[in-house]
Amino acid sequence: MSGYGGRRTQAERDVITVEIGYALCSAVFGAAVLFGAVAGPALLFELPDLAEKSLLRAGLALAPVVFVVRVVSVLVRLRTDPQPSQPGRTSPDS
Repeated sequence: MSGYGGRRTQAERDVITVEIGYALCSAVFGAAVLFGAVAGPALLFELPDLAEKSLLRAGLALAPVVFVVRVVSVLVRLRTDPQPSQPGRTSPDS
């Protein structure tokens, strides 16, 4: 992006908007899948109370962690990945 305090172009702002949307959508999907995998058995099957509560609490505790980690990892990658120099072309090392 434009360093040293310069104004961003519309294309740069669009890239940031798309990446934020991607980060949020993929984080919601990942958190939902993890919650379903961990807490799903407690919701689908008749389990002892302790196991049911433990699985639900574990799912509720892990899902937000996965959400935050995914959002941060995508947005940090956006900051560190250089964009191709010309639209439609990849950089030589890719």
